[in-house]
Amino acid sequence: MTTPQQPPLPPVVCSSPIVLIERSSSSSSSSTSPATPSDMWNYIWIPFLISLLIEFSLAKADSESTFFLPSDSVAGLTSTCPALNPRLNYRPVIGILSHPGDGASGQLSNATDASYIAASYVKFVESAGARVIPLIYNEPLEVLQSKLNLVNGVLFTGGSAKTGLYFDVVQGIFNQVLKKNDAGDHFPLLAICLGFELLTMVVSKNNKILEAFSASNQASTLQFMKDVNIEGTLFQRFAPELLAKLSTECLVMQNHKFGISPETFQGNMELSSFFKILTTTADENNKVYVSTVQSESYPVTAVQWHPEKNAFEWGLSMIPHSDDAIQVTQHVANFFVSEARKSFNKPPAKEVLDNLIYNYHPTYRGKAGKGYDEVYIFTEENIATI
Repeated sequence: MTTPQQPPLPPVVCSSPIVLIERSSSSSSSSTSPATPSDMWNYIWIPFLISLLIEFSLAKADSESTFFLPSDSVAGLTSTCPALNPRLNYRPVIGILSHPGDGASGQLSNATDASYIAASYVKFVESAGARVIPLIYNEPLEVLQSKLNLVNGVLFTGGSAKTGLYFDVVQGIFNQVLKKNDAGDHFPLLAICLGFELLTMVVSKNNKILEAFSASNQASTLQFMKDVNIEGTLFQRFAPELLAKLSTECLVMQNHKFGISPETFQGNMELSSFFKILTTTADENNKVYVSTVQSESYPVTAVQWHPEKNAFEWGLSMIPHSDDAIQVTQHVANFFVSEARKSFNKPPAKEVLDNLIYNYHPTYRGKAGKGYDEVYIFTEENIATI
C-alpha cells in the first residue's frame, strides 16, 4: 500500500524564530518516533502564520497613522505665513554700556582710557534675536546720546565701578530711559549685578545704601516673595516646573560682594515705590538680600545674579551649566528682547550698521582659567579706526 503524497511545501517567509512544538504522545515510552513530513509541516506553518499576523498589524497601524513631511503635497492642505504684528519691531538693537578697564586687570590693555564689554552679554542679547551697539561710557556725551537714539533698549553689565564718570553716565542713561518711556516709546532696561547695585543707589538717592554680602562665585536659588505676581516680569515665560526648581535648585550664578537687604530696601520710600521685589537670596552666611526687582511703572528690571553666565561663561567653577540653568538664561534673554521689540524706534539702517559691535573684535582670555572668556576692549585708538 502506497503512502499518499504530501502537497509541496510553500517557501518559508519568517520574521521570528521557528518554534518547535513537541507533539504529545499517549505512550509512556521515553523513545521518540522519527519526524514525518506531516510533523515538519506543523513546525513550519505556525511561525509562517505569526509572520503574516505581524505584517498585517504593521500595515494596519501605518494606514491609521499617516505622517506628512513639509515637502509632501497633500490635497486640501495649504501652508501660510502669518502676518507680522505691526505693533512690534522685529529688528531690535540693544545698547550695552561698557565698563572701565580691560576686564582682565590690565593683562590685555593698559590704556588709561580702556573700557570693555564681556562677550557673554553680547551673546546673551543675540541669542534672543537682537543686535548690539556698544555704549562706550567715556565717549563724548553727544556721541552717547546719538547712540541711545539708535537702540531699542539698554543693558547695564556687572563689574565694580560705582563712582566718578561711570556712575554719572549710568545715572544719565537711566534718566534717558525714563524720559523715553514717558514720551511713549517702550524702552526697556535690564541691569545685572553691578547694574542692580547702581540702580539701587540712583533710585534711593543714597550712594551708601549698599551692604556687604558674601556671594562671590556662588550658585544659588531664588526665593519668590509671598503672593508675588510674575505676569509681565522676566519670570512670566518660565514653565511651572522650572519656577519650582528655581526655589529648590542652584540654577543661577551670584558673583558680588555688595547688595541690599529686604528690610533696607522696603524702608527706603524711593526704592519701595519705584520697584517691587520679586525674589530674595541668601549668601554663604545665610544673610538674605534682594536678588530680583521689577519697576512698578516702567520696563526696568534689575537682577543681582548673572543670567548671561550659565550659557556663555566657563571661567568660574560654580556657574551652573545644566539644561535647566541654560533655560533660565534663554528665558531671561527672550523676555528682555521681547520688551525691546515693543520699541518703535527705527533709525536709519546705515547709522545702525556703522555702530554695531560687529565693527569690533572680541579678545579671548579664557586660558587664564578665571574671569571672562572673551571681552570686547574699547580704546581711543581702536574706536578711531571704526
